[in-house]
Amino acid sequence: MEVKNCKDCGRLFNYIGGVRLCTECKKKLDEKFVEVKEYIRENKGATIPMVAEACDVSQKQITQWVREERLEFSEESSVTLQCENCGAPIRTGRFCNMCRAEMTRNLQSAYAPVQAQRASKDGAKMRFLDQ
Repeated sequence: MEVKNCKDCGRLFNYIGGVRLCTECKKKLDEKFVEVKEYIRENKGATIPMVAEACDVSQKQITQWVREERLEFSEESSVTLQCENCGAPIRTGRFCNMCRAEMTRNLQSAYAPVQAQRASKDGAKMRFLDQ
């Protein structure tokens, strides 16, 4: 196990992976997330700066939660982010639906020849376990 300092409070903790926060700071961050989520639910027209000020959370943290698809602003909200690929306005995540579909098609087309090659290679062979 690796020992690191918490990036918020500086305490030492056993680092397993992910965000470099101790369990106490993770718990506080999760509580802030619930608070932000409730505020957005109650104030549908709120902007990111409004939410950040009301809940005492950084705008960067709120944007990160939106990019991670943990938060989504309603249709009534004026909050939009930009698709990281084409720049289209989106309400949550990193990519718009069109870019996601395109990436999915590209990955499937890249994987199809590999899958077909494996099927043709292994299909006609007989295998023996004891040799």
